[in-house]
Amino acid sequence: MKVETTPIKDLLIITPSVFSDHRGYFFESYNSKLFKEHGVTMDFVQDNQSYSQRGVIRGLHYQLEPYAQTKLLRVLQGHIFDVAVDLRKNSPTFGQWFGIELSAENFKQFLIPRGFAHGFSVLSETALVLYKCDNYYNKESERGILYNDEKLSIDWKLNESEIKVSEKDLLHPDFSNAEMNF
Repeated sequence: MKVETTPIKDLLIITPSVFSDHRGYFFESYNSKLFKEHGVTMDFVQDNQSYSQRGVIRGLHYQLEPYAQTKLLRVLQGHIFDVAVDLRKNSPTFGQWFGIELSAENFKQFLIPRGFAHGFSVLSETALVLYKCDNYYNKESERGILYNDEKLSIDWKLNESEIKVSEKDLLHPDFSNAEMNF
């Protein structure tokens, strides 16, 4: 397993060791012992899965403390552009984002700790995304930031004409007006 840091502290890219032969491949997508050896010590308690069509943007989502969630994402089918926005007010990278392409072919996983907003865009015809969370969903603490916030200026790697966003996500405030307690 390979663990890479990113320009934003605590965001990690994890690539498992994949064993391939003429039959296909095998890899451990999660091994608590190995993750702990690399400093990833959270206890994951919930798995979520989503299926989306090309052009869908999901996000930017987060939960307020004490219900914030660390997420470990991977793509089972397809190709996405995954984004995390630093919402930690005392962080030197507060308000900055980092994005990475995750796919079923590259096997990469993205670890997004508490204190970040998260979203992704679907770049393939469809995508199946699985993510582990270290805290349970809590509707009352659920918050979001508008996906096309001008301050953040996220390049979702899609043409404007193909973007599909839920009505709920279109109602999120911009970054300056978003409620945060990290």
